Amino acid sequence: MPSNSPREKNAAPPLPEPLRVPVADSHTHLDMQDGTVEEGLAKAASVGVTTVVQVGCDIRGSQWAAETAARYESVHATVALHPNEAPRIVHGDPDGWSRQGARTPGGTGALDEALAEIDRLAALPQVKGVGETGLDYFRTGPEGKEAQESSFRAHIEIAKRHGKALVIHDRDAHEDVLRVLKEEGAPERTVFHCYSGDAEMAEVCAREGYFMSFAGNVTFKNAQNLRDAVAVAPPELLLVETDAPFLTPAPYRGRPNAPYLIPVTVRALAAVRGIDEDALATALAANTARAFGY
Repeated sequence: MPSNSPREKNAAPPLPEPLRVPVADSHTHLDMQDGTVEEGLAKAASVGVTTVVQVGCDIRGSQWAAETAARYESVHATVALHPNEAPRIVHGDPDGWSRQGARTPGGTGALDEALAEIDRLAALPQVKGVGETGLDYFRTGPEGKEAQESSFRAHIEIAKRHGKALVIHDRDAHEDVLRVLKEEGAPERTVFHCYSGDAEMAEVCAREGYFMSFAGNVTFKNAQNLRDAVAVAPPELLLVETDAPFLTPAPYRGRPNAPYLIPVTVRALAAVRGIDEDALATALAANTARAFGY
C-alpha cells in the first residue's frame, strides 16, 4: 500500500470543506508539525483558518514562537514554561531546560532564571499571551506539585504585569487550578486551553469570565463531558483550537493534526450548540481576537 494512502495510519488527513467565515486556531504547535511554517499556514488559510496562536512550552520553544510571530502577520505567540517543565528545571533533569542550552544544576535559582527569560519574551509586542502554564497531575507526581504551583503563580504575575492573556494547561488538576487563580487574582483575559472539565466547571468558568477553548477531542466518543460543557458555555467565551499535532478530531484520531483541521471541530461545536456554522465561526473569530488582544 502506498505510504500516502488515506488509509495509512500516519498519513495527513484530507482537507475539510472550507469555512465560509474565517476563524483562528487559538492554540497550536507549528514547531512540532511536519512541513514548513509557510506550508502549514497556506494549507490552513485555504480552508478558512487565517490566524494561529503559536504556543511556547519551554525556553527554546517560546523564543521560536516569538521569532515566528514577528515574521508572519497571521501568527501570534504565547510564551511559557509548561507545567511539566518546571519540576524538570528545579530537579536538574537533563531532559528539561538544560537541553534548551542552559547549563544549570537545577534548583529554584534555575527556575527563576528560566522565568526571567519568559518575562523578557512576554514584553514583546508579537507575544499576545503567557502560557501554556498551569498544573498537570497526570504526568507529574506529588514531588513536582510545589514547583508547578510556584511556576504557575509566577506566570500569572507576568501575564498581569504585561497585560497579556493567560493560557492555562489544566490536566487532572481542576480544583487546584481554580484555587490558584482565585488566590492570585486571574488576569483580565484567561483562557483554559484544551478545556477538559465538565458542565459544572464550565459554569464556574463562565461566572469568572474565563475563555474555554475546545480541541479535537470534543469529537471523541468518550468525551460527552466536553460536549456537555460546550452546551452550557456562553457563546462569547468559546474558542476553538487544534493543539496540533495532538488531539486530531474524529474520524482522523491518531493521525497528525494541523491547523487546517479546525473546520472539523468548528462543525462539531456548531452541532452541539445547534447553531449555524457561520454564526459560530463569526463568534469564534471575534472571541479569539478579544482573548488575545490582536
